[in-house]
Amino acid sequence: MAKAKQTWRSGCPVNVALEIFGDRWSLLVIRDLMVRGYRTFKEFQEAGEGIATNILAERLKKLEAAGLLEAEAQESDRRRSNYRLTEKGIDLAPVVLELLFWATRHEKTGASCAVIETMEKDRTKVLAEARRRWKARDATPLLPPSVIGGRSRAAFGAGRRGRQD
Repeated sequence: MAKAKQTWRSGCPVNVALEIFGDRWSLLVIRDLMVRGYRTFKEFQEAGEGIATNILAERLKKLEAAGLLEAEAQESDRRRSNYRLTEKGIDLAPVVLELLFWATRHEKTGASCAVIETMEKDRTKVLAEARRRWKARDATPLLPPSVIGGRSRAAFGAGRRGRQD
């Protein structure tokens, strides 16, 4: 897809980044590609956050236009697409990982504390593994659904860690 010339509200790097991927749905699609190993429209739609099909379709197009992901025709059905992060997209791995750590540290989440704490101690290894899987086109989840809340909404809000008041 051709990259459209973009005009930003300001030249601030944080503003530019947020204009590209700063809405919640875009970040969740990036998370699902990077962490959960999802590849299809159906997998994104069934991820558990309740995204409407029209919004999901628009976000996938937006992320593709921004060069963060690419759509590839499925071998079994050329009318359907598998999505994959581009190098620009996988470069967001440290951002996604830090968001995961931050939320688990400060809020009640459905994430497994023991696994997150282990990951937090060796960020470099986790990031290297995310990049290795991306290069190898390995869709094995970096974190199993049970660690980051899975597809069940019941898991959210059931955190064991979180903010200490």
